[in-house]
Amino acid sequence: MRLFKRKGKIRKLEDQRLVSRIEELKVNLVNQTELVKKSLDPSGEVLFSLKLTEAKYLFLLKEARYRKQT
Repeated sequence: MRLFKRKGKIRKLEDQRLVSRIEELKVNLVNQTELVKKSLDPSGEVLFSLKLTEAKYLFLLKEARYRKQT
């Protein structure tokens, strides 16, 4: 009985961490997108960083959707 309560607490904690990480990545993604839009010739490193941040953001969104289903 006690094990399930503990499991629920851990799940809530991890869900909160996931949501905060998603919010953090969203802000970062918006900032990087604006930077690329404003720059005349963005470097490959900047474009790579943008794509990487976008991939992380989308992955975590999918994970959040998956967790909501279970």
